Amino acid sequence: MLDVLGLEPDDERVYRALLGRPDTRASPLADQLVMPQADVDRALSRLVGWGLATRTAEEQFTAAPPAVALGALISERRDGLRMAEHALVTFAEEHRAAMTGNSLSDLIEVVTGVDAIRHRFLQVQQAARSQVRSFITAPFVALSPGENTAEPAAIGRGVQFRAVLDRAVLGEPGIIDDAIVSLRKGVQLRVADQLPMKLVLADADLCLVPLAVTPDGEPGAVLLHRSGLLDALDALFETVWRTAHPLELADTGADAEPAVEFGATGPTDLDRKILGLLLAGLTDQTAAAQLGLSPRTLHRRLRHLTDLAGVRTRMQLGGYAVRHGWVGPQRDREGQDGPASPTP
Repeated sequence: MLDVLGLEPDDERVYRALLGRPDTRASPLADQLVMPQADVDRALSRLVGWGLATRTAEEQFTAAPPAVALGALISERRDGLRMAEHALVTFAEEHRAAMTGNSLSDLIEVVTGVDAIRHRFLQVQQAARSQVRSFITAPFVALSPGENTAEPAAIGRGVQFRAVLDRAVLGEPGIIDDAIVSLRKGVQLRVADQLPMKLVLADADLCLVPLAVTPDGEPGAVLLHRSGLLDALDALFETVWRTAHPLELADTGADAEPAVEFGATGPTDLDRKILGLLLAGLTDQTAAAQLGLSPRTLHRRLRHLTDLAGVRTRMQLGGYAVRHGWVGPQRDREGQDGPASPTP
């Protein structure tokens, strides 16, 4: 648990044992922990050096109060990370300056092989400071959206994620569950009829673009550094984003309510999912398959929603759903917008 502060496992074990035994010598601690006394001696020496324990002239040890000792270590580590972030910004600016006027080979890196592409894909997100933008198309070569381990870490440090999905991706098995998870994390998702390529952009500094398979059968990609080409892809993303349809799904899983249950005065969470997928352009059959429903059940729910809305056609139902907040951010009981629940 304390390894993030630089402590070793033996250090933590000895410190926790010492918390309940003030003025203790090394020998009783070794017996209690069933550890060689030499290991306990080394751990105690490190704890004294960290300021987590005190030693008397009689070789008795007492644990320092955790709130004081560990709090100081945490503050020190936090200050160190803040300094590292400042250094990162400085180094990035120096790198950009050094890259200006360099040859094309310095601005474009060719990446070959699934493992290498996966590694670069995760690195690009880890390098982002403010935003990550993606075009997501099928098939998934390096990893699927649900396997993107870099996303939650980046979101945790305040990076914004926006992704446009090719409409065909919504037919992939499990993609709706992955999308709901991403929406809950705050990722913004939109759907386009057809995307020209896959890509992932980190700020305006890096862009990974998967390419066709090489003659040897290996997938390839290019990693672009800041350049006119990267600026063009940046502009392309924003143009597509503005015209893409927001993907809005209910927060809870489809299994949270039986397929036979209907809302008396408004749509249920499952109804919101159905409306969100149909408004995103999925066919009835694909939407039903993604939600684990039969086409007949989906049609029955749509008829119920049509009756609730007092409309006659699908187009009228879609307009009514958008105007009356049946799709989009969930409403709480006061009628206010709830938290946005928006992967690549």
